[in-house]
Amino acid sequence: MNSQQSIHRVSHEIKRRKLVVLRVTDLTPRMRRVTLHGPELTGFISLGTDDHVKLLFATTPEEQAALESFTPGGNSEGPRPVMRDYTPRRYDPVSGELDIDFVLHGDGPAATWAEQVEPGQSLYIAGPRGSMIVPDMFDSYLLIGDETALPAIARRLEELPAGRRALVVVQIQEDAERQVLQSKAQVEVIWVVRGEQELLQVVAGLTPPSGDLYAWVATESALSRKVRRVLLDDFKLDEAAVKAAGYWRLDESEEA
Repeated sequence: MNSQQSIHRVSHEIKRRKLVVLRVTDLTPRMRRVTLHGPELTGFISLGTDDHVKLLFATTPEEQAALESFTPGGNSEGPRPVMRDYTPRRYDPVSGELDIDFVLHGDGPAATWAEQVEPGQSLYIAGPRGSMIVPDMFDSYLLIGDETALPAIARRLEELPAGRRALVVVQIQEDAERQVLQSKAQVEVIWVVRGEQELLQVVAGLTPPSGDLYAWVATESALSRKVRRVLLDDFKLDEAAVKAAGYWRLDESEEA
């Protein structure tokens, strides 16, 4: 592997931004896209397809006042807003727009906010703190996740060039949650409906794409760990080319 081509992390300056909701679009019954804009979006950087920004929510008047000066990672004392991590689904520096996709699961400050959001409302964000850069050095990709991972999976597929292959496994609540995933690469998508199939069993029965493979997993934390073990122990994938993240926990109502 060329030293110029390796998976590496790039850090960014953390900046708190106050943005305004421009559009609200329902992609599926349970997935809502919120398009944000505003002058403070200038200079926003998101280099990795699975980057995350922190969305800041105030639950008290004191926390609302603190939002004006609060910066995640700083040493500020006093009230702290509730923070949730979300993937920047799309950033267009020309139009000055940022898309964030929300799963409408009904619990937690982010989902509750997304349920009632309307154009003209404001939202504070911060980050990304950094980006994991995966250069175009793999022949194929295995992308596994649930609804919370769809923004990162869709973004990864959109950035893959022609000549690559991708096998995608996504766990959803029902068939209506399927999304059209765009890519120049050759893509196969397996949709796993809860209650009909188990994600872990589906993964265990896969035949991974051939060639140099990069595997990415994001779902419930305990399940992500189990899927990772299948990829390493059963499929014998290179640990350096496997990334597994827990996007939420069963004992928490809000996804991470």
